Amino acid sequence: MKAFYSDHFVLPLPEGHRFPMAKYSMLRQRVSQELRAVQMLEAPAATEGELALAHAPDYVQAIMAGTLSREALREIGFPWTPAMAERSVRSAGASIAAGRVAMKEGIAGNLAGGTHHASANQGGGFCVFNDIAVTARVLQMEHFRQTKTTLQVLVVDLDVHQGNGTASIFANDSSVFTLSLHGEKNFPFRKVPSDLDVGLPDGCTDLPYLEALTGALNQASQSFKPDFLIYLAGADAHEGDRLGRLKLTEAGMAARDQTVFDWAKKDNLPMMICMGGGYGHDLSSTVAVQMNTWRLALSHWLHWQNRG
Repeated sequence: MKAFYSDHFVLPLPEGHRFPMAKYSMLRQRVSQELRAVQMLEAPAATEGELALAHAPDYVQAIMAGTLSREALREIGFPWTPAMAERSVRSAGASIAAGRVAMKEGIAGNLAGGTHHASANQGGGFCVFNDIAVTARVLQMEHFRQTKTTLQVLVVDLDVHQGNGTASIFANDSSVFTLSLHGEKNFPFRKVPSDLDVGLPDGCTDLPYLEALTGALNQASQSFKPDFLIYLAGADAHEGDRLGRLKLTEAGMAARDQTVFDWAKKDNLPMMICMGGGYGHDLSSTVAVQMNTWRLALSHWLHWQNRG
């Protein structure tokens, strides 16, 4: 199984910044040590043309040139530097590359990504480019060139925060179905309607979460027949997360992932995974949740290799 990483393209942050940048290298180190069947590949840079499939060209150019306004940068939450721009195109490139591999091998992933708060014209919530939307657009373009048919893409967003940017980009696109299961009272406080939103109360525990997820997947499948799945496996629904406000145990988070993988497996649906949020009081708990995702993803990849 192939995993694309970009954590060595470091975004320098001011001392005391609340974004946990270290989690990416922590995850790569553990996957490298413990899941030897996962092949680590450096993320390529997304091109400006690829990014412009989901973003306004002037926004892309402003990120590359460092000409965004202070207000726009404040909305993103990162200061602009050349390294910030480089990391952003690499993170999007990792998802594109993983998506291309998944189309052939059944599943591949980005060890970062899941930047679902970025819309066509602006970033937000630590998200610069929306790697989910860009990947969907690139795969659709390439699939159409080959088959003259439109790839139907399902986005299953299980980050604890609603995927407002992704919902905005695909609001009028029937070829992409956006499903978001999230904390109803959590950020963003102005939500953009997805095709299917399931808002959960603060303190939601394993059983009601898993019941809501199963119901949402079943509901989505009644109205949409996907050819490809993008799974945002946010770790921030875990009870140890400082921003999540839900109460899923580590076992519950693994059951969440297994539910998605089993749902995809029944229709042999190829999928790309990206990691989304994770802000544990102890970052090792965030990485433990993400490691369970990758262990299950590797098992899913082995299923594809053994289909015969």
